[in-house]
Amino acid sequence: MSELHHRFSSSEHTRFFNVLRERVNEHFKSTGTSIYGNTNMTIKTIVVILTYFTPYFLIMTGVVTQPWLFFGCWIMIGIGMAGIGLCVMHDANHGAYSPNARLNMILGYSMNLIGANAEIWKLQHNRLHHTYTNIEGADDDIHTPPVLRFSPYTKRYWIHKYQFLYVWFFYGISTLSWVTMKEFVQLFRYRKLGLIKSKKKFRGMLRRLILWKVIYHTYMLVLPLAILDAPAWLILISFFAMHFTTGLILSLIFQTAHVMPECKFDIADKNGTIHSDWAVHEMMTTSNYAPSSRLFSWMIGGLNYQIEHHLFPKICHVHYRKISKIVASTAKEFNIPYYTQKNFMVALWHHTRMLYRLGRWDAIPEAA
Repeated sequence: MSELHHRFSSSEHTRFFNVLRERVNEHFKSTGTSIYGNTNMTIKTIVVILTYFTPYFLIMTGVVTQPWLFFGCWIMIGIGMAGIGLCVMHDANHGAYSPNARLNMILGYSMNLIGANAEIWKLQHNRLHHTYTNIEGADDDIHTPPVLRFSPYTKRYWIHKYQFLYVWFFYGISTLSWVTMKEFVQLFRYRKLGLIKSKKKFRGMLRRLILWKVIYHTYMLVLPLAILDAPAWLILISFFAMHFTTGLILSLIFQTAHVMPECKFDIADKNGTIHSDWAVHEMMTTSNYAPSSRLFSWMIGGLNYQIEHHLFPKICHVHYRKISKIVASTAKEFNIPYYTQKNFMVALWHHTRMLYRLGRWDAIPEAA
């Protein structure tokens, strides 16, 4: 794969984002509200971190010994892991948690504690996914194993006919892939793409990646196997179930925002040009869901407002619900689509339909 040199072209819609940004800035100025996290965010951080570490300590101290409670604690760790990913590290690694860069860095490294790597995630998510959403060959979120097809520009194989049935398994094992081999593959690919220019930086990232993997697997797998009286098979099955829980939650939250029938997919021309304005492209490749469910939004880090997140990633998610009204009205004024689904189950149904279509058709009409 050659170096990535994609760029967006300007269009008559460039004014849309300028106007929208002014209105959002005015909202925070007029209300005297910071764009960063608040007390709600602090409480949420404490809750999800406790959800992750409390069952771990109950297991490791021998308080929980009954097999079904033991297994249940690992599932709770998986839920806590998803909570850290959705509600803490996500905002921190975007620089949206706090105006304090050091605090953002520290909380961003909570991702490393749950087995992934903040440095590589920033390249995958902040640099590629947020810039080139649903662009074939650039958005790493649609760069899938051959058994999955998330873009109409990806080659279709016969097995893709059934992906709407088996994709849930791959969603479940996605974080197991993260904590083992995926990020090593990504690191070398990003070096080839030119996202990591310096050999010294590359080597440093590789050393830190190995170190954090050792730390994670030591405290989450080696120590339980060495210390606990529980059978090894129960620990291994529980570890797998924990990751399956996390992987399923994270995948469903993110994929229902972009791999949808209404969302646009695109590809750069031979010169690397994407013939669209960036902000309009984000509007056309992203879909919200469940705007009326405050509890659900609280639990998933406001990521049911993916449109607002993609346009304003440096604004903490606790503010998305309020600025969504500004985004929707401005989009309507400029005659730009604002996609949203009534609730999560409707979004999940449409996502499944899209997977079905991608498995059967070489070209998707909505994406053409």
